[in-house]
Amino acid sequence: MSLIKDIRYNISRTCEYDPAVHSRLEVLLLYPHIKALIMHHLSHWYWKHHLYFLARCNSNLARKWTGIEIHPGATIGKGLVIDHGMGVVIGETAVIGDDCVIYHGVTLGGTGKQHAKRHPTIGNHIFIGAGAKLLGNITIGDYTKIGANAVVLEDCPPHSTLVGIPAVNKAKENHQNEYKAQP
Repeated sequence: MSLIKDIRYNISRTCEYDPAVHSRLEVLLLYPHIKALIMHHLSHWYWKHHLYFLARCNSNLARKWTGIEIHPGATIGKGLVIDHGMGVVIGETAVIGDDCVIYHGVTLGGTGKQHAKRHPTIGNHIFIGAGAKLLGNITIGDYTKIGANAVVLEDCPPHSTLVGIPAVNKAKENHQNEYKAQP
């Protein structure tokens, strides 16, 4: 997707998601996640072309400007909304699908120092609440909701609801309780 189409789509998604939006221009000029995603697009291009210093320099400028830290190696789909983005950290090998929502203080982090896939893979249409930590080479299935301050350390299937420390799949737990309750 071209940069201009991507920006337009991200602005549209933000307008749909955030009831506080008054105009598309406001989103473009004043919403930090739009600036962070534009800067990440450039940083990621540098990274893919082995211009690592420029990539890291650009991502550091974006972090200072927006408070959102996205490693240049991270792969981000279209339509990401980072609401109240201060303190969001997205690691080098993280992959984020399309149309996701991430709140402030979220970390998509690694758990080791190996030079391999060590950050989460997030499916499409994922909601991640404030302060949640997703750590390691885990996969989060599509349409999953992760509660505020949850700590997710294991894979989860699509349509899950994860809460707690460590996170527990409430959708699975509720389904098991329904099964036990039947005669």
